[in-house]
Amino acid sequence: MSVPLETPAPPVLPSQGGFEWWDPDAECTVVVSTPSVDPDLWQAFVTGAERSYRKHRVEKALDLAAFCDGADTAMFWATLDKNGRVIGGVRVRGPLTCADDSHAAVEWAGQRGLPAVQKMITDRLPFGVVEVKTAWVTADPKRAPSITRVLARAPLHSTVSLNAQFAMATSASHVLDRWASSGGVVASRIPATPYPDERYRTKIMWWDRRTFANHAEPSQASKIFAEMTALTQHLDKSASTQAMVVE
Repeated sequence: MSVPLETPAPPVLPSQGGFEWWDPDAECTVVVSTPSVDPDLWQAFVTGAERSYRKHRVEKALDLAAFCDGADTAMFWATLDKNGRVIGGVRVRGPLTCADDSHAAVEWAGQRGLPAVQKMITDRLPFGVVEVKTAWVTADPKRAPSITRVLARAPLHSTVSLNAQFAMATSASHVLDRWASSGGVVASRIPATPYPDERYRTKIMWWDRRTFANHAEPSQASKIFAEMTALTQHLDKSASTQAMVVE
C-alpha cells in the first residue's frame, strides 16, 4: 500500500457552504453540500431516499432513523432536474476513525467475512477512509442511468473534500456493477453477506484516489479530473476567504 496522504483533516464543506455545477450529459444540476448548510435540500434528499427504498422493499438497509437528522453525514450530493426537483443523491460519512464506524460492521454481523471486512477497513484508516451511503436515483428508466453515472463519481470527490485516499460503499452486486465506471473495485475476496435480506448478496467496493483512473472508463475519468479541479479550486477559495475573515 502507498504512503498515506496528509493526516485526514476535518471536513471542509460544512463551514464553507455548498458547491454546484450543471452536468450536460445527465441534464441535471449537481449540488454538493451538508445538512446544516442546505437543510431544505437535505430533507428533499431524505424524502426521495425513503420513497425509493420503500419502493424496492429495502427499508432496513436505509435505516432512516439513524441518519435523518444529518448528524453523522459529512456531506451529501443531490441531483436536481430543470424544475429543481431532487432526482437522486448519496450521502457521505467520515473520515472513519475505526472499522466499527462503518455500517459494514452491521451488514456483516454474524457472518464469517466480518473479520476480513474489519481488517480491510482498519488497514486503510491511516490513509483516510470515507463511506458512501444512501444512494438512490429517480425511478424514471430514461433518466436513471445517466444520474447513476453522475453519482458514481461522488466517492472520488468525497475523498478530495474530506482529505482521504479511500472511499468505500456496500451494496448488492448488481448495483455496484453500475458504479464500477468511476474506477471502483469490488473486494472479491470478502464473502458476500445476505443484507438487508436473503434476496441480496451485498459486497464492498473501494475507490483509491491515487489509482482510480487505472480502472475507470475513460469518459468517467475525464469528468472526474475536471470536476475535481473545479472542486479543489472552490475549496481553496473558500479556505482563503475564511482565513481572511479570521485575520
